[in-house]
Amino acid sequence: MSAELKRLWSGFWQLADPKIWIASTVPMLVGGALAYAHTGTVHLWWFGLALIGIYLIEIGKNAVNEFVDFLTGVDQYVTPDNRNPFSGGKKTIVDGKLSIIETAIIAFLTLAAAFWIGVSIAVFREPTVFWIGMAGGILAVFYSLPPFKLNYNGLGEIAVGLTFGPLIVGGMYVMLTGSLDWQVMLAGVPLAFLITNVLWINQYPDYEADMKGEKRNWLVRIGKEAGIKLYAILYASAYASLIVLVIVQRNPYWLLGFASLPLAIGSVRTAAANLNNLSKFIKANAATVMIYQIVGVTMIVAALMV
Repeated sequence: MSAELKRLWSGFWQLADPKIWIASTVPMLVGGALAYAHTGTVHLWWFGLALIGIYLIEIGKNAVNEFVDFLTGVDQYVTPDNRNPFSGGKKTIVDGKLSIIETAIIAFLTLAAAFWIGVSIAVFREPTVFWIGMAGGILAVFYSLPPFKLNYNGLGEIAVGLTFGPLIVGGMYVMLTGSLDWQVMLAGVPLAFLITNVLWINQYPDYEADMKGEKRNWLVRIGKEAGIKLYAILYASAYASLIVLVIVQRNPYWLLGFASLPLAIGSVRTAAANLNNLSKFIKANAATVMIYQIVGVTMIVAALMV
């Protein structure tokens, strides 16, 4: 393999960042588990195809976000002392792994492939999935891309919560069962709050760069100290929605997610105590991701007990 191909290959996977695919894997597994609990079967071919489609959307979204944040200067404004695994996007353009054009081509190809998969599922499996998939795809593309630039205009947090919560859970369920129940959508709400919290806490390392680049997410709008309060509120909302699920579905297993509560309390305290100490603050970033995973696993178990 030539040096040029090695650069492209390395840059692609740095951009794709498979470790963050857990964000979409969890709601898909919850939706799949609910479908299995209600029907007793799982169509593995369609489940796998949908999984690939969602991953392609994630890569496309990363690519769009990468070149937009570079062009606006946001990623370039991240100072060396603030650079860490949670700051500055995927760093492919900044590090010279990919050019802007190459990143844009990856965005186009992956999103086009995801669209083709979505159409195939809609034609040969379940038509409703097309509209759910289109909604998710549009939110992913315009998360960063003009004219909407949702994450620059205070709507990115809502877009992420909606997509990685009710939309993916409901989309997977309806594809596997051919029907959609509002209680299934409700099962996506705890995940919506938790993934929004992952995004929220990950905005802290980029706070100064986002301000300089006029990336007007809600953390920039309300400030770091008030942001910690919202961080705690998002956690509280996630655990409250688990209680609502127990009441609505009469399934106490949803409460298994409370096993992560001590870690959540600790992450809020860590963040609040280290607003000006990034090396210690990012422990809260890591804990928030872990909490999302823990609650996700417990929700998969609970979904199978419905």
